[in-house]
Amino acid sequence: MPILKLNRVLHLVAALAVLTCASAKAQAQDWPTRPVTMVVPFAAGGPMDTLARILQHGLSETLGQQVIVENMPGGGGLVGSLRVAQAAVDSHMFVLASIGTHAIGYSMHSKPPYHPANDFQPVAFVADAPLMLMTKKDLPPNDLKEFIAYTRANQGKMSFASGGSGTSSHVSCVMLNQIIGVDVTHVPYRGGGPAFQDVIAGRIDYICNYISIGAAAVKSGQVKALATLARERTSLLPDLPTADEQGLKDFDVSAWNAILLPKSATPAMVAKLNAAVNKALDNPALRERFDAIGLIAAGPDRRSPEYLRRFINAEVEKWAGPVKAGGLQLD
Repeated sequence: MPILKLNRVLHLVAALAVLTCASAKAQAQDWPTRPVTMVVPFAAGGPMDTLARILQHGLSETLGQQVIVENMPGGGGLVGSLRVAQAAVDSHMFVLASIGTHAIGYSMHSKPPYHPANDFQPVAFVADAPLMLMTKKDLPPNDLKEFIAYTRANQGKMSFASGGSGTSSHVSCVMLNQIIGVDVTHVPYRGGGPAFQDVIAGRIDYICNYISIGAAAVKSGQVKALATLARERTSLLPDLPTADEQGLKDFDVSAWNAILLPKSATPAMVAKLNAAVNKALDNPALRERFDAIGLIAAGPDRRSPEYLRRFINAEVEKWAGPVKAGGLQLD
């Protein structure tokens, strides 16, 4: 090929590369340019799905594009989270993460599929989600002391459910079982909703699950609530004493939720979604809906991407010890 013609080709290739980069940058600045997918890595009907539906409208309104909730259960939440971690910059998706997907689950694998902070772009902490111990309605115990005695005597024929191995509902019950000295069969489900339904149906003896998903069933007598597992009582069930109050000193397990973009996301995309989350959480109507299901909305000082990155790294370290000590590694 003549030198002159080759130079023209090279100039054309270079020009196309510049245009492509400029176009990608412009798209990132204008993000979102089409509907956005909020990946919920658990089954529909569970507590995270409920939270996603509450956030959906406010985020759609602020972003100027429809936010679509997509449930993608599997692997204790790792399947859906991994999909987001690996998504391209123009994927238009983010993940609604939990303590299970972005703290506990990391220590349960010798080769984790992703790092909870480094393989994402943290956006904003959303809420704390207190847990409680619930049993099927015909299980004899009526408080935590009676539950401990009964479970110690019947552990070989009992079972507890969770929303999946490595989730907060799993590890919190494991911690409870370790402290009271019992070995009970674990039955994992593809989400907290299906797990809780089998407790209501009487097929499973107990579950450590979000107060947000269980309060209505407790009030209607479908299940028994024996203890709040967080350090403080919840306003949703103010008469339910904590495990600490009932003798398990310093027992404190509370789940949490946050929003993260793919690792490929630009700072402009992070800033725009962070602003949308902040606006949503400042809405009094949304905060009332949080209160109604027992969620504690994050204050302004906990909503920055920098705070979330530090928080997730601290949570990974916090839960590594209990997971390993409990023999909860899956591989």
